[in-house]
This record gives sequence, structure tokens and C-alpha cells, in this order.
Amino acid sequence: MDFTAGEGGAQARVRRAADLPNRRMRVLQIARCPTQLGLPGFVFALLIFASTSHAQQLPPIEPPKPLPAQESSSTLRVTTNEVLVPTLVEKKGGGILYGLKQSDFVLEDNGISQKIRVQEEMDTTPVSLVLAVELGGVSVLEFDKIAKLGPLLDLFLADQRSQVALMGFDSRPHLIHDYTHSSEELNDALEHLQPGDGGAAILDTISSAVDLLETQPKESRRVLLLISEERDHGSKHTKPVQLIEKIGRSNVLVLSVSFSPSRAEFLHDVKDSGDDRTMNMVSTLVMAVKAFKKNVAKEVALESGGEYTTFTGDKGFEHRVVDAARHVRNRYLITFSPSNPSPGLHTIRVRTTQDYGARIVARANYWLESTP
Repeated sequence: MDFTAGEGGAQARVRRAADLPNRRMRVLQIARCPTQLGLPGFVFALLIFASTSHAQQLPPIEPPKPLPAQESSSTLRVTTNEVLVPTLVEKKGGGILYGLKQSDFVLEDNGISQKIRVQEEMDTTPVSLVLAVELGGVSVLEFDKIAKLGPLLDLFLADQRSQVALMGFDSRPHLIHDYTHSSEELNDALEHLQPGDGGAAILDTISSAVDLLETQPKESRRVLLLISEERDHGSKHTKPVQLIEKIGRSNVLVLSVSFSPSRAEFLHDVKDSGDDRTMNMVSTLVMAVKAFKKNVAKEVALESGGEYTTFTGDKGFEHRVVDAARHVRNRYLITFSPSNPSPGLHTIRVRTTQDYGARIVARANYWLESTP
């Protein structure tokens, strides 16, 4: 093997290294007087300077440090603080059962009765509402009904401080109109909805809507009105267990109005009110995940203490929205501090001490964070 060329190459590298200070000095002189070379010559000189710099041994470059983990401030982190449980008590005939006091309620957390406080006057706080409307798939068949929603939104905007934002979604959610008190602006937007693709990213949309609601003042009643089919199609960023935790940490009330399911689905939804679910934390989470996959619109409403309903015709749709708006306001505000602050998913059950034959609607779960 001939090593002559290798030796000559080594000698050349030694000569270049010895001449390195002189060449760098000439480049610096050129850089100080760029007009002598003109712009192209000046740029060329800088490139030579950069290449000669790399001939020296430099310390290894440190890899970029990861950004510090940022804890989202958009959701309520329940530690050992009070848990808010807005509770609807509706008589058989459909009217609200008024006049109940603290002694009339029993609240159980994972099967253990809790010491509660009840605000006896009904909820009078302003409402921050996100209206999330499905635009993909077969939802285009419901656009004529959705277009009539504008005037009904006035029911949520009775208080001058109340506001509504409009979101649309297909395979991804997007904001159509930011928060406003003007039902006219929202009505115009609803009348000009554009069909989306074939997706229905309900999980991603609810997650984005919760984030949007959590930007609102703490004193506002935060409500998501979801108009969609029952099952998720195409969410890429939110898993069921992530949304269960997110809803459990927030004070967002979800009201779901879904396109009419099959009769078998409907009968199942009527029977399953969530009252008979097990209190075991792990099994509750597993059941909730399975239910999210089956009918996310219903399950997220149940988890948050909201309501789920379906519609067929125009009148049925309007009646469902009117009922949802009425029920948002007519809720007893129950709060409690968990007696067993074990982290994770907790199951809540609210009942009255006396059987009034009433329908009681309250959040089914909340998520308790571990204390540092």
C-alpha cells in the first residue's frame, strides 16, 4: 500500500495550520474594508473566515436543553379544595323543585357521605357558553335546524355579562366566532355554515372548548353546548382517558344534543342514567373509557353533570335547546371538601333525603390531583 499521498496530505495540513493566523488576519483586514472587494468578494471572504475557524479544535456543542414542562393553567386542578357540584332537581311533570335546603341533600364521594354546603338561591352568575357544532359527515342534513339556533341563544344571554363563542368541527375543531353578547352576530354565522369533511373529532373539540371556556372569568358559569352525532370519528390529539381527566378537573357543564340514534341506542340511553355505576375508582375509569367510545356525546355530559338528549324534527330540536338553557340556571350549587383526598377519579352521587320522585342531575365524577 502506498502511503506517500497520505504523508503529503499530512504535511499539507501542517502547513495550512501554520499559515492559519496569517490567513485569518488577511480576512479580518478585508472584513474591515469591504469596499475594496465589493459585496460578492466580501461575502466570499467571510465564508473563508468561517471555514478556517472550524480548523481549530472547538469544545463540543452542548445539546439544546428541553423546555421546562409547562403546567396548563386552563383547567381547575382540584387538590383538597372545594369541589363544585351544580345539581338539577326536576319533578316528574318537568318543573323544577325549588326551596330545597342543605339538610335536604346527601352527597357521596366514592360511596362515603360528605359534609356539604348548599347555596339555596338558584345560580345567578353570568354564563360563558361555547356552542360547538359538527360540520362534517351527515351533519349537513341538520344545517337547517342549526341555522335557527340564533334566537334561542338569547336564553343563555339574559345576563348582560353573559357571552357565547361559536366553534365548528369536522376532522378538526376551529373557532368560527369569538365570545360575543350579540345573538345577531351568531345568528349570521349560523346561517352561513359551510360543510366540512367526513370527520367528527368530538374528543378534540370538547378538549379545545374546555380550554376556551377556562379563559373566562372564574365567576362565570361555564357551559358547552355540543350539537353532534354520538361517536367520535377522527380525533388525533385527545384520548378518552385524557378527556375524562380534563372534564373531571374543570367546572365545565356539558349539554349534548345529538342527531337521532337508532331505537336500540335510544332505549339504552334512557335506561343508563349513571346511578348504578360501581364506586371502584379503576373500574369506573375503565367503564367511562368504554362508554366514551360508544357514545362520547352522552358520556361527557354525564361526567360533567350536564344533560344528554336527542332530536328528530325541528320542534324537537328547539325544545331540547330551550330545556338545556332553562336547566343551566335552575341548579342548586353544592360544594364539599373531599374527606378522602386520594388522587385520581372520584365518583359522585347526589340524592335527596326525601323521595320526591324527582330526577336529579349532577356531575358523575371529578379528578383529584395529587398534592406535591
